[in-house]
Amino acid sequence: MTPALELHDVSVWFRDTNLRHRSLKQALVHLFDRRQPAVVAALDRVSLSIGEGQSVGIIGRNGAGKSTLLRVLGQIIIPNRGRLVAHRRVVPLLSLGVGFHPEMTGRENCYLVGTLLGFPPALTTARLPSIAEFAEMGEFLDTPVKNYSSGMYARLAFSLVTEVEPEVLLLDEILSVGDEFFQRKSQERLQQLMRRGVTTVIVSHNLDYLVSQCDRLIWLDQGKLVADGAVAEVARAYRDCLGHSDRAVAAPGS
Repeated sequence: MTPALELHDVSVWFRDTNLRHRSLKQALVHLFDRRQPAVVAALDRVSLSIGEGQSVGIIGRNGAGKSTLLRVLGQIIIPNRGRLVAHRRVVPLLSLGVGFHPEMTGRENCYLVGTLLGFPPALTTARLPSIAEFAEMGEFLDTPVKNYSSGMYARLAFSLVTEVEPEVLLLDEILSVGDEFFQRKSQERLQQLMRRGVTTVIVSHNLDYLVSQCDRLIWLDQGKLVADGAVAEVARAYRDCLGHSDRAVAAPGS
């Protein structure tokens, strides 16, 4: 299978500077402490290849490194070690209104984000009516986005990135935002993209949804790649692990 994205021995780490002090004395001690803050590994030597046309789900507990992995794939975070090779144009939708300027209108932001994603203004102009129609913006398309609700952000952002024909689409929990009708509509559009061969990588805590939509699951834990393979097998192993952890926590009180 021809790869769309490749990760080679990728590691990402952050310095843990979010220390909470219980007293003024502790804060002053930390202020003059010359020791370096602890290093937290968000990804630890992860290697994988995502083929063209694959639908990949990423699972794991909170803090497992899922969103960091998507940001590396979207070329938003540069790895501290290893490298990403992107063979196709990647369009990330990792948070609501990413790239939107609050003082600009929805229309103006479509041009802004389109430019950031590498699309010519002529393409945005041609697709703008369809973008606005799918997002159900109406007259709000010419309203500053600072006045938008979270649902309006979600509709416009999702409509924009899926209308401009991405080759690789990265989604981070975005399908859980908005009302029930828009969720169904966005899921239908995502299925259409998948059928057309668009490579999709989705982070979600909804394992049942990933099992029904994806043909491959990647399981991360504490920044490490635990499993990568067929949906049913990885989902079963992940559920077994969660069940074992829950039983272990409940055991002392039983």
